[in-house]
Amino acid sequence: MNTNQLSARLSVVAKYVPQDYRVADIGSDHAYLPCYLVKNVGIPFAVAGEVALGPFQSAERNVISEGLSEKISVRMGDGLEVIQPGDVDCITIAGMGGALITSILENGKDKLASIKRLILQPNIGAHSIRSWFIENGWELKAEEIIEEDGKIYEIIVGEKGDVKRPYGDNVELQLLMGPILLENQNDAFQKKWSAELSNWQRVIKQLNQAAQTPETVDKKNEILAKMNLVEEALKYENS
Repeated sequence: MNTNQLSARLSVVAKYVPQDYRVADIGSDHAYLPCYLVKNVGIPFAVAGEVALGPFQSAERNVISEGLSEKISVRMGDGLEVIQPGDVDCITIAGMGGALITSILENGKDKLASIKRLILQPNIGAHSIRSWFIENGWELKAEEIIEEDGKIYEIIVGEKGDVKRPYGDNVELQLLMGPILLENQNDAFQKKWSAELSNWQRVIKQLNQAAQTPETVDKKNEILAKMNLVEEALKYENS
């Protein structure tokens, strides 16, 4: 991966960045995405944010070696601390857990008033981002699921709007699996949820062998309920 050739997951993130948007990439990892967006998409300005010194320095080195210091500002800080209100139009956060991404958004809420689009790529826990969107007035505009190097990634795009769209009746299922992904159910989606079901079956087996405390029973029931939801959704698609 370099500033001309992104990984498959970052390519999907880049695809959702409008050409005229100023972008803040939080947790920028060598500033590959901002460099790519400036060079290949033609965005006017980007912030590459890093919380740790090592990654910050490597992002800075990359930006300087690409000759992009005038268009990309590399900043060190925690989450959205690296931007000021009105700085950028779009925030990208890729390669973290969903819970961490939502806590970054939650902690930086005061910076989101002027943001037009969020493009998020959680490694796990995409459902927590969908829930956060609903609670905070962000409409789910697009989502994709892809497989790269044996790992499965989801990319989620939000804009301020009608949080109920695109959800239907079974919101619990749609928050878990993704309403747009459920409609399309590609190979990566099928693979992810088949693996998830196998994993839950293993956990149920372990819980059955454990002492049956109220906590164990609750946990088991919670997992069984999730399994039923997922099995129905996959069966519906395969029928």
